[in-house]
Amino acid sequence: MKDNPSSFDARSAYDSSRCSSRRQFLASNAFGIGSFALAALLRDEGLLASPPGKPVENAINDLQRRSPASAPRATAMISMFMHGGPAHMDLLDPKPELTKHHGQDYDGEVAFSFVNRASKKLFGSPWKFSPHGQCGTEVSELLPHTAGIVDDICVVRSMHTGHNGHEVSIRYFHGGIPAVTGRPTMGSWITYGLGSENRNLPAYLVLADPGGHPVDGTHNWSSGFMPPLFQGTVLRSEEPRIFNLDPPPSLRGPLQQQNLQLLAALNRRHLEQHPGESDLEARIASYELAAAMQTEAKEALDLAQEPEHIQKLYGLDQAATREYGARCLIARRLVERGVRFVQLFLGGQPWDTHTDIRKNLPAVCERTDRPAAALVTDLRQRGMLDSTIVHWGGEIGRLPVSEGNLGEGNGRDHNGQGFSIWLAGGGFKPGMTYGETDEVGHRAAVNIVTPNDFQATILNQLGLDHSKLMYRFNGREQQITDGRPAKVISEILTSGGAG
Repeated sequence: MKDNPSSFDARSAYDSSRCSSRRQFLASNAFGIGSFALAALLRDEGLLASPPGKPVENAINDLQRRSPASAPRATAMISMFMHGGPAHMDLLDPKPELTKHHGQDYDGEVAFSFVNRASKKLFGSPWKFSPHGQCGTEVSELLPHTAGIVDDICVVRSMHTGHNGHEVSIRYFHGGIPAVTGRPTMGSWITYGLGSENRNLPAYLVLADPGGHPVDGTHNWSSGFMPPLFQGTVLRSEEPRIFNLDPPPSLRGPLQQQNLQLLAALNRRHLEQHPGESDLEARIASYELAAAMQTEAKEALDLAQEPEHIQKLYGLDQAATREYGARCLIARRLVERGVRFVQLFLGGQPWDTHTDIRKNLPAVCERTDRPAAALVTDLRQRGMLDSTIVHWGGEIGRLPVSEGNLGEGNGRDHNGQGFSIWLAGGGFKPGMTYGETDEVGHRAAVNIVTPNDFQATILNQLGLDHSKLMYRFNGREQQITDGRPAKVISEILTSGGAG
């Protein structure tokens, strides 16, 4: 795997001895961890952000910690995004009628993405469902570890994008509008609205997959029309997760401190001469963050500090779960240290089970099920689940009919009309299901939830009002939902806190 160009490389932030001028220093260090943090510099300068939700043209944007508009139930979020469209009727949404009529022709209207393999033969799930926990939520045998945490999670079975395509629905979930690029993702809106709780780590971190970028690449964590300060910062998918975090020997100690102090003085002078230049301010702040990260980032990413039983909980002792389990554990360690928003992605779209679903679906479940459940369990045991939202889900689901002829090699086509996700912690009601699809799992039929509703509800739990959290761009006040209908799903929330 080629290294992600947006991944950290701290060495460039320290090697000032190779630059003959401040301008050259800035020019040669425009990338790396650079463009993602302004908190330390602006805090030292006493430059305060505008109150959240109050757009001001040419306002200075920063990551200084801000109090939300209302009392929050959560202070951080971890999103395990499952690109490709998990087959809900095989995982979280049992459909006995689908099983009963397996092999019969479906009499409903179906929009196929792959017409050449289209079929209207109903395809009952090959896997058994059974109730679990005190709540009795039914879960597929493919998710035995998720079944063990059903009393901690809220399963939403009525998600609906209205679009069957991957990219159009991904952008709807992340940016608030179907298909449109160039908009800030939800992580960017959250960090814009709340700032950072830790000046030594980026506020918004992306944990990449060794298999490469997910479908739609960097659009998944773009800051769009906001400054790059609010963009997701990508950690490498393998060790070292941050290149050259330690400064070279020739710059360590007093010499490094002298260089950084000189640079800080030059930066202060330049900012006074050019106030409000957000790109320059974000770039300058990168060097401040790089210095602060030397100790804290290394410690946060050091899984050897975790006891053996915790490593086993996440599956680090098993080949199938080791990689994803390590990232789930890193996510917990980052949130524990004040990172505001963490996303985990899978390379490509492994849930896109068009063919050979009997082989491909169990494989991706085996890889992710144990670590995802371990994250919830670990957060609960540490007393962190109440203040941390955990999200699991993809951009679409799958059709109830077979793609290809019924048999060992068949699969399921795309379906954005109805599918499932789950949420835990952060004031979401545990041990419940919400919404329904129709009797075969094709369309959301009861208590339909759109990505805009999802966004409004997440922001609500963080103390933010989606209709009032605005950023002025291109002459108008922008919102994550861009004025589209969106509601907070109060039925899945516990009482108290934001609302």
